[in-house]
Amino acid sequence: MAKLYFRYGAMGSSKTANALMVAYNYYERGKEALLAKPRIDTRDEGVVKSRMGLEQKCIYVEDLLRMSDKDIGRYDCVIVDEAQFCKKEDIEFFTHIVDELEIPVICYGLRTDFQRNLFEGSMWLLAWADVIEELKTVCWCGQGATCNARFTEDGVMIRSGEQVVMGGNDSYTALCRRHHKAGDLGPKKRV
Repeated sequence: MAKLYFRYGAMGSSKTANALMVAYNYYERGKEALLAKPRIDTRDEGVVKSRMGLEQKCIYVEDLLRMSDKDIGRYDCVIVDEAQFCKKEDIEFFTHIVDELEIPVICYGLRTDFQRNLFEGSMWLLAWADVIEELKTVCWCGQGATCNARFTEDGVMIRSGEQVVMGGNDSYTALCRRHHKAGDLGPKKRV
C-alpha cells in the first residue's frame, strides 16, 4: 500500500541529501523516481542540490500538478524537496497520487519557519501524511536542534520579516528551542 510521507527537519538535517539518496536507491533497483520541488525555490533552477554537492535534475511541483495520471503512473515513487513551500492543493494532489495511483510520495521539508510558525505545506503534510519522521540535527550546544534561525550578515538573529527568504548557511542555522528563544547563535566561528 502506497503512503504519503513527510520527513521534516531543521536546517542542516540533510533533508535534500536524503531525498537524493532515496531517488538513487530507486534507480539502483531498476525503478524510477520522479523528483520535484516548488518553483519558489529559485536557488538552482530545475535541480535539487544538497549542501554537500549532491544534485539531480527535477521538475517543478506546479508541472507535476499538470501531468496526467498516465504520465505520473510511469514512476515508482514521487519525491518532493522543499515541501514546506507547497500549497494545500499540492498536498491534496499528493494524496491523489498515493490513494488513486498507488504511488508513494515522499516529501522533505522544514516544519516551521524562523519564527517557529508552520509553513502551509508543512501544516497540511502534518495533517494528512501517513508517516511523519523527523530528520535530526544538533544545535551548536550539542542538544537536538528543532528551530530554524535567520540571521544578518553581522550574526544577529532576525525575529520578524517575510516568511520565505531563500538562503543556506549564509543566512540560517539550526538551534535548540532554548537558544532560539534566547537569540543565541553560539560562539563565533574561528577561521
